[in-house]
Amino acid sequence: MKLGFIGTGKITLSVVTGICTSKISFQKIFVSPRNRNIAQKLKKRFRKVNIGKTNQEIVDKCNWVFLAVTPKVGSKILQKLNFRSNQKIISFISTINLAQLKKIVKRRAKIVRAIPLPPISLGKGPVPIFPPDKQVKNFFDKIGTTIEIRSEKSSKNFWATSGMMAPFYEILKVLSDWLSKKGIKRNEAQKYITSLFVALSEDSVVNSKKHLKYLVSESQTPGGLNEQGVKELRRSGFYKSLEKSLNNILKRLNKA
Repeated sequence: MKLGFIGTGKITLSVVTGICTSKISFQKIFVSPRNRNIAQKLKKRFRKVNIGKTNQEIVDKCNWVFLAVTPKVGSKILQKLNFRSNQKIISFISTINLAQLKKIVKRRAKIVRAIPLPPISLGKGPVPIFPPDKQVKNFFDKIGTTIEIRSEKSSKNFWATSGMMAPFYEILKVLSDWLSKKGIKRNEAQKYITSLFVALSEDSVVNSKKHLKYLVSESQTPGGLNEQGVKELRRSGFYKSLEKSLNNILKRLNKA
């Protein structure tokens, strides 16, 4: 099987790295030359990675084609490509829905929308897909945890929450900056904060079968530091702002 990537940004870098360091069986990977630095980095690191001369060459040579461009770029370049009906097309594009993709592709190819995030390079993280597809599920299960979604409307909720990745990193940055301002060395501050949140995340996964409100409750003691922290953030409207941001992202997705 030959895999092709249209678009060579952070997500392509992460997914290709995940594939090449997994047990997925494939012949070659072709990446587009759009981002020369990332394309060269992948080619240099993995012997099965090749840089296509054009996007059409990638489409012509590959069985599976991954669409990893921005919505604006996708709307501009994808309609110019000639896909085949026997190809599988996996789209990472957030605001081009399935009906729009079918019009762009102009072939009765199997199209699946997927939401991989950068930790897939480590073989970790959920990958929601719509519509359900056994082959695509088995593929992503080897580099993450596939979640099959049966309606596109529902899938947009997952797309919305994927928009919280940068805000999460911003929280880590703010906490690390705060420690640095207090005289802690930058590398020590960042190591502590990132390690802390990894541990908290792993603990929440282990306890994910019960309502998360119990973790919120169990992490506090009366009059303790965590009780003060969560109360102050609630009073400031921090969590309501988080929910508002999710709703606004969802509105954008629904307009697409």
